[in-house]
Amino acid sequence: MIKRVFLILFVLVGSSVQLTAQEEEIEDKLQARVKAKADERYDEYSFSPAIDIYKKVLDKGYSSPDLLKRLANSYYFNAKYEEAANVYKKLIETFPEDTEADFFFRYAQSLKTLGDYDESAKVMAKFKQMASSLEVDFDEDYLDKIEANSGRYDIAPFKYNSKYTDFAASYYEKGLIFASDRDTGNLARYRHTWNSRDFLDLYKVNADSISNDNVVKLEGDVNTRLHESTSVVTKDGSVMYFTRNNFLDGKKYKDEKGVIRLKIYSAEYIDGEWTNIVELPFNNNSYSIAHPVLSPDEKRLYFVSDMPGSYGESDIFMTEIIGDGTYGPIVNLGKNINTGARETFPFITKDGVLYFSSDGHSGLGGLDIFATKIAFDEYDQPIVNVGRPINGPTDDFAFIINNEEKEGYFSSNREGGMGEDDIYHFFETKPLVLDCIQEVTGTVRDRISNEILAGATVKLIDEENRELTSTITDSKGNYVLQLDCSKGNFVRASRDGYVPAEEYLTKSYGKPRIVDFYLERDVVTGGFGDDLAKLLQLSTIYFDLNKFNIRPDAEIEIQKVIVAMEKYPSLKIQVNSHTDSRGNDAYNLWLSKKRAESTVDYMISKGISPDRLEGVGYGETRLVNECENGVQCSRDKHQLNRRSEFIIFE
Repeated sequence: MIKRVFLILFVLVGSSVQLTAQEEEIEDKLQARVKAKADERYDEYSFSPAIDIYKKVLDKGYSSPDLLKRLANSYYFNAKYEEAANVYKKLIETFPEDTEADFFFRYAQSLKTLGDYDESAKVMAKFKQMASSLEVDFDEDYLDKIEANSGRYDIAPFKYNSKYTDFAASYYEKGLIFASDRDTGNLARYRHTWNSRDFLDLYKVNADSISNDNVVKLEGDVNTRLHESTSVVTKDGSVMYFTRNNFLDGKKYKDEKGVIRLKIYSAEYIDGEWTNIVELPFNNNSYSIAHPVLSPDEKRLYFVSDMPGSYGESDIFMTEIIGDGTYGPIVNLGKNINTGARETFPFITKDGVLYFSSDGHSGLGGLDIFATKIAFDEYDQPIVNVGRPINGPTDDFAFIINNEEKEGYFSSNREGGMGEDDIYHFFETKPLVLDCIQEVTGTVRDRISNEILAGATVKLIDEENRELTSTITDSKGNYVLQLDCSKGNFVRASRDGYVPAEEYLTKSYGKPRIVDFYLERDVVTGGFGDDLAKLLQLSTIYFDLNKFNIRPDAEIEIQKVIVAMEKYPSLKIQVNSHTDSRGNDAYNLWLSKKRAESTVDYMISKGISPDRLEGVGYGETRLVNECENGVQCSRDKHQLNRRSEFIIFE
């Protein structure tokens, strides 16, 4: 039997059922009448009695979009996915025009949990077409990717599971703290109407113990008659952050709808007991905050909430721990991690890997466990499904791992467990590969001419001077490389006839980088009589008809020649200027000489020594095309003959 995850969303994560605009309109109309008992139960998240009432109404032949939506959601959020799928199917087939995209998403998730991946993909495709406000990560090849990443863990049931609910283990001293609703002999039994189960308390156990007698409730003031769950203790064991219903000093507090929300509290360990319970200042009576976890340096607190501004039903957030009971701004981890569905149960390893559970990223069904690298306080690295056997068709969540020991724990409501939810112990047999991937692009050009250099080699070299990969620039001089941005790297560009250039890229947060290279020639490879403009791939210098002044476009190209002569002091240039065939020969010879003089004078004015320059005018004697005297040619063809050349001489 597929079991439900105890209070996974509404109580632990605290996300309420989000009514769409259409549902809210229906709800407003219902306010004019006496609310049905089932609606009252549903609105206060008492799904167990609500299901019974809705089913009886449906069995009597009454059906409406609102009834089916509420019944389907009651099943879905109670992790009764087979029943949920049946009702979602009836809703979509009976009232297609009244069914919002959110319900297609939950229907697809329910089918996936049941192992019907083909039908789930069809429903998910329909969901994507409806352009819902929910943003989810759906990859058509996700199953192949998950299978390729599977087989990295050996798992076994936690030896202290009970026939009740046990989940959300966290490290504490040499053992664990976890949440459970097991009976430890209380005279007063408080039950939650979500599913008529007992409320949760926090227990501790020495993980190496051989006796269940060592499973005991935490000492002190942490546990109350409402829910306590998901905890994290500082390394020195002095402070614990934990989740609890909005209950303090013997009083419980409700929001405007009468719902007891979740909050994070801190406690101090004094004289063998957890005491001095303090509510964190950023809690709020109108929404839930839960699932605390600390960063490796304990300077940041990560948590889950459905606060305004969340992308989905629950998002992961972060705040700085300033000290003296104060905290920094609340930061949403962003759309790469958070989707329009549920993200919950974060955990961060010593080497900066964030594990979390989600049903918004592509998974095997229900909640799956995912991992991503946190690099330089950014959260935009690839999201990886940890694969089977950790993940399966039901809900898998609350993953923790000790990197040094390569073992950890997670929770699941998979079949074969002892209780509603169970804790599982695992060993990592093969490391999960989580590279910090950064894309580096750029263009390779000639430093003097600025012309693109196709066919240049661009290499990626590590800090040990080992070549990792290489690529060749395309016809436009462009290249693309991907590197591991958690390490320092060199990017080196080279081409025959040029001095190689490289740039060192330090560790980064993975955002794309543009690195352009401008290579210098190792020598001017031309000899006496060669045209420097061609060697440097310069644009030809042209003149207007009957004019010898330097045009703005020509000025740019002459500047490149000047740079080359500055770099190579022994270089001498003869400026050869030409005209087209229009006009008489004597005039054209004079005009060409004026053009040569104008070019030489310009270069001298920019600092080139006169003894390195010489100007010669050839008139119309060296035409580059057929446009001789008497030949009809276009203006563009005549333009090709009005030019200057830069010839190397000794």
